[in-house]
Amino acid sequence: MGLDDKVKNAAKDIEGKVQEAAGKATDNKEAETKGKAKQVEADARKAGESAKDNVKKAID
Repeated sequence: MGLDDKVKNAAKDIEGKVQEAAGKATDNKEAETKGKAKQVEADARKAGESAKDNVKKAID
């Protein structure tokens, strides 16, 4: 995984956590749900990049 991808995934995860917390604080279920979804998206991208890295290492 490139550094750029890691930074983007971390930013998406943080954005999701902030949005989820804001949704909880304001009792806004939609914002809370969208925040959780962003975190799941970041985790999925991280897993995909990790899998690509593992395949690349296995080939090398």
